[in-house]
Amino acid sequence: MILGLLEPSGLIEQGGPLVWVLLGLAFVGTACVAERFFFFHRARINVGDLLMGLAVHIRRRAFAEALHEAARAPGPVGRVAHATLLRYYLDRRDLRDVAQEAGQLEVPRIEKNIRAILGTALLAPLVGMLGTLVGMVETFQKVSDQGGFTGPAELSSGVFTALVTSVIGLTVAVPLYLFYLYFLGRAKRLIHRIERAGIEMVHLIADAREEEEFAPFRGEVTAARKPAAKQKEETK
Repeated sequence: MILGLLEPSGLIEQGGPLVWVLLGLAFVGTACVAERFFFFHRARINVGDLLMGLAVHIRRRAFAEALHEAARAPGPVGRVAHATLLRYYLDRRDLRDVAQEAGQLEVPRIEKNIRAILGTALLAPLVGMLGTLVGMVETFQKVSDQGGFTGPAELSSGVFTALVTSVIGLTVAVPLYLFYLYFLGRAKRLIHRIERAGIEMVHLIADAREEEEFAPFRGEVTAARKPAAKQKEETK
């Protein structure tokens, strides 16, 4: 009997039509899990290396090269850095708003299909329980039709048939819920990387611009210090 359950025809025969619903939920959940694996694999990037490379271009005021490197970076972190670099001429406060808006636009992409995985994980055991209750009702209805006289074998067979959908529902729900927790953690870590990249990009651009503005003043201070040092040496 267990080997018969492993076959699709055996599932339908033992569990009833609701098995098709459970198989459909399993297919949807598997498709969402595969899509999320592909997305997070493409979005994997070393944020520290990207920021170090962009910092070199920004300090040299080579924004075209920085934009090209940010555009080549995969995933939402590169897109946030690219969006911030496009507005490099804004002041620090406006740059911070640009980085936050770019990060917020990436959140729906990061959280896509994660709720669907949770939904299938929650619906599968409910559908399985519904199938079990329907099977139990049918079993006791048969007993009632026979005048309340039935053997233990027939009763146990009916109960076993009713429990098939619950077993299938839990088999679908448990791994999907584990995948949901896994992707939820990865989404939170990716959002944290996006926020870090946005903050670092704002500071890099604003600091580079401020250093360039104060460079002439620093040169004047350095030039003024040299005559003063010479006068001290002459007095000695």
